[in-house]
Amino acid sequence: MHHRDIDAAVLEQLLTAAVAAPSIHNTQPWRFGVDPATRSVEVRADRERALPLADPHRRALYLSVGAAVFNLRVAVAHLGWEPAVRLLPDPHATDLLATVQVTAPCGEPPDYRRLYPATERRHASRMPFTGRPVPEPVLTEMAAAARAEGARLHVPDYTETRRLLRLTASAEARSTAGAARSAETRVWVTAPGTASYGIPVTALGPRDAAGRMPMRDFTGPWPAPARPAVRFERHAQVALLWTPYDAPEDWLRAGQALERVLLTATAHGVRTSMLHQAMEWPDLRAAARLAQHRCCPQLLIRYGYGPEGPRTPRAVG
Repeated sequence: MHHRDIDAAVLEQLLTAAVAAPSIHNTQPWRFGVDPATRSVEVRADRERALPLADPHRRALYLSVGAAVFNLRVAVAHLGWEPAVRLLPDPHATDLLATVQVTAPCGEPPDYRRLYPATERRHASRMPFTGRPVPEPVLTEMAAAARAEGARLHVPDYTETRRLLRLTASAEARSTAGAARSAETRVWVTAPGTASYGIPVTALGPRDAAGRMPMRDFTGPWPAPARPAVRFERHAQVALLWTPYDAPEDWLRAGQALERVLLTATAHGVRTSMLHQAMEWPDLRAAARLAQHRCCPQLLIRYGYGPEGPRTPRAVG
């Protein structure tokens, strides 16, 4: 298999997996190219899909691109090749965030290739989860997935979970109260079937009737069909993804760790969604740090068991 060319069919399979990755507001802030001479897929940032107010340093953009890079690695391994990744390979090409070279296999294939079926099944669920706890062995495997990519996954206790959710709720309140921030978010809300990017209004999900779960409100005061209010899980299960350092390369690694964690959860039938709001305000992100570690918080992951919920669209190319 490794002698096969990267033809149109192979490239479509690789890119279909790559674009299935999560991205903030489903902006899909990536562009792909192929260098036939080196058998490499180039992954570039699409700056037109950045969020200047919510993500001024483009940290979330790098997380999103990192998640797409991991899906590329999974697809390459699934096809029987070995992915060789270089992050930020050219200091003079600032939009070139990574290259994934397709090489001949050497030794045992990467263990993450088994996650390939989950790349299509994984997507965020904004629906309520049940109160059923995720078993400890699954959480251990999710934490190992993050560590394998150079990040850490911290599962907080009840008290710390409440603290992290309060920080998320404070960030959500700030974002929805600001006219400019709210308008930037609403740009990515679309009518069903009209765009390959963003979030269809039908996929926004319900509100928590009890007000405990700070799910992102994409519409704000914008006239839209009323989102139903339902009861979410009483005791949220969340995990904080963090890295020891906070440079652009760390963000790309964190994005790969994020997707490896999400695919691992998906493979075990666990639903996930992202609570990123507190990471968008420097003081609240700093408050989310873990006291006992040199901790740079990157994302809060909500997980549990529940319905699948509507899918968001993807654009291949």
